[in-house]
Amino acid sequence: MGVHCETTATDVLVSHLGLSEPMLFGLGSGLGFIYWETGGVPFLGGRVKPFELTRNLVERLGLTLRVSETSSARKAWQNVVTALEDGPVGLQLDSYHLEYFTSKIHFGGHFVAMTGYTDADALLVDTDQQGGAVRTSLSSLALARAERGPMTARNRSYTISGEGRVTRDVVVDAVRRTALAYLDPPISNLGHRGVRKAAARMLRWGDADLGLVAGLMERGGTGGSLFRALYRDFLGECGTWVDVRAYDAFCGIAPLWTDAAKLIESGSPAEASSVLLEVADREEAAMRLLAG
Repeated sequence: MGVHCETTATDVLVSHLGLSEPMLFGLGSGLGFIYWETGGVPFLGGRVKPFELTRNLVERLGLTLRVSETSSARKAWQNVVTALEDGPVGLQLDSYHLEYFTSKIHFGGHFVAMTGYTDADALLVDTDQQGGAVRTSLSSLALARAERGPMTARNRSYTISGEGRVTRDVVVDAVRRTALAYLDPPISNLGHRGVRKAAARMLRWGDADLGLVAGLMERGGTGGSLFRALYRDFLGECGTWVDVRAYDAFCGIAPLWTDAAKLIESGSPAEASSVLLEVADREEAAMRLLAG
C-alpha cells in the first residue's frame, strides 16, 4: 500500500528486508528535481529518472538485480512467466493502457509488481491510490509494456534477490550522493538551479494546463509535496545518522511544495513562483548540511 509506484513495486520484491517505503526511497537516492517543457507543456519532477532509484538501492545494499529487456512481445512474456516461478516480478510500463487507471495519460515511467496471472488477466500490485492489489487484461499489459515514447523501456522486467543490511555507512552514502547531485547539477534544469528556473518560467506559462501541472506534483504518485514528504520521513527514520537540522528543514519544506501546487492549480503562478524561490533557498541550505 505504497504512495509511489517504483518504491511500491520494488518493496514487493524485497519485502523480506522489512524496510519502509521512505527508507527504500532514501536509500535509492530517489529525491531530485527536474523542470522540463515538452510541446509547451511544463513538467515539474521531484525524483531521479525511472529505474535509477532501484539500481541505486540494489547496489547500495549489495543485492542482485536481474533485468530483462526485449523488443519481442513473445520473449517479453516468456521472461515474466519464467521469473514468476521464483516470486514476484517488477515491470516498467506505460500506465495509459492499464485498465484500472482512471486517468488516461501516457506515462512510460510507471512501475508495478506482477504476482501471477490467469488465462485472461495479470495480477498486479500498484500504489494505494490505484487500488493496491489490482488486475488488468493480458492484452492491455502487453500494450503497456511495449509502448514507445518518453521514459519507456523495452518490455523491462526485473527481479531482486539477496540479503541486505542497513548500516550507518549505507545511509550516509545515500544521503551524501543525493545532496551532491542536487547541489551540483550538470544542467540548469536540475536540482536547486532547476527549482529557480521553474519559478522564473512559470510567470510565462500562459495557457498551460495548470490543473494538470499541479495534479502531477501533488497527486501523481509523489506521496504529496513532490516526494519531499517521503524524503522527510526517510530523514526522520535515519535518526542520529544524519544532521537533525536537515530533517527539521524538510519538515518545513514539504508543506511549501503543497502550497505551490495549490497556487498553480488556482491560477496564481506569480505567488507560486515566490514560494518556489523560498523552497530553492531552503533546499539548497538543507542539502549543504547533508552533503557534509
